[in-house]
Amino acid sequence: MPIKNRFAELLPEVTAWRRDLHENPEILFETHRTSAVVAKRLREFGCDEVVTGLGRTGVVGIIKGKSTASGRCIGLRADMDALPIHEETGLDYASKTPGAMHACGHDGHTAMLLGAAKYLAETRNFDGTVAIIFQPAEEGGGGGREMVDDGMMERFGIQEVYGMHNWPGMPTGAFAIRPGPFFAATDQFDIHLTGKGGHAAKPQDTIDPVVMAVIGASALQTIASRNADPVKQVVEVVTMIRSAGRRTT
Repeated sequence: MPIKNRFAELLPEVTAWRRDLHENPEILFETHRTSAVVAKRLREFGCDEVVTGLGRTGVVGIIKGKSTASGRCIGLRADMDALPIHEETGLDYASKTPGAMHACGHDGHTAMLLGAAKYLAETRNFDGTVAIIFQPAEEGGGGGREMVDDGMMERFGIQEVYGMHNWPGMPTGAFAIRPGPFFAATDQFDIHLTGKGGHAAKPQDTIDPVVMAVIGASALQTIASRNADPVKQVVEVVTMIRSAGRRTT
């Protein structure tokens, strides 16, 4: 199993890349350091082409196989951005950036794809072309869309794109896959509630928006749990209640 043995050899290097990225998280499109590190690595690996600035801070590396007779171009994609969370793990390689943390594992995704890029550039034991895609702003910024809007798919003739996501709880070395859609995108919407203030001794004279919000949040959760088959694909509603003011007492 030469592939397995080679990746085992690469493990310490991939781990070091991941920990460096974890120490230096960047949010949304501000992945300037991360993108520069990725581009530098891809050039060191000997990629045939390295393109930066797609989707603002996205990076694409092109690796051609020993043969390109098939004319196929497959994309392998990882996200690079972190979350606006302050890290308190106490790890030796914890985030050095206040208010930013790789809490969703994109540091691992980037490191793994760099490992794959190094292996593919070394061996080129395939027919066709591989586009190694590093995307910014997965966490709500639409970085993938911006890379596509910049003409990435047409520029490199990419026919299919494959990605993966870490999953805590899965056994080390195991992979999970299923047919059909999963890991749907997220959308946001706002619900504005208007109430009427009053005195705590006369709650009957008030229209309490806090109670409305609590009941509404509870009702939203039952859309999936009480109106849809839990075995089938459903939409999950996650609520965040913000107060625009305070009730007088």
